[in-house]
Amino acid sequence: MRAPYLLLAGLLLANTGQASTERFNQANFAESVTVQNSNQVLQQRSRYLLEYLFVDVYSAALYAPADSQLTSLMSSSEPLRLELYYYRSIKRSDVVKAAWTALNRQYDAATLAELKPKVDSLHATFKDIAPGDRYSLTRLNDGTLLLQLNGATVFTSDDRQLADAYLGIWLRSNGLSEDLRNALLN
Repeated sequence: MRAPYLLLAGLLLANTGQASTERFNQANFAESVTVQNSNQVLQQRSRYLLEYLFVDVYSAALYAPADSQLTSLMSSSEPLRLELYYYRSIKRSDVVKAAWTALNRQYDAATLAELKPKVDSLHATFKDIAPGDRYSLTRLNDGTLLLQLNGATVFTSDDRQLADAYLGIWLRSNGLSEDLRNALLN
């Protein structure tokens, strides 16, 4: 009786791997990106397919200098880029709600009060997401945050606290997904 269950589990895992490869091919992440207004090249260091209730939502790719330690990337001054390629439509309001849910788990009330106007300013640039949309968040060496939608810059801030907090939604503990975080930073 165990053999059919093991076979089924093996087939499901095999299909998951194949589906991930197909989705990463669809996302077409570059192997490297050049940091805006710089000659610095960031290498694709990791990627992850986020699923929710067996539905592919988006693929994420993390770019960083080739020699950087991913586990300490968030606390460093090294540049990084997180790129998200979406497979599903998502309402702007749902994206904002998910971001605030993660931030509320990660920060105390005083820090959230300080972050709120900055995050609201960033959220004001969001639109409903359509399949095929690509968002990227880039933190430059100086702490500047660049948000791009489909290659066009839609938001810039020179506030390092905002850059770290917003990237932390994906890259810090108690964010959107521990599996995603672990896959990107290990």
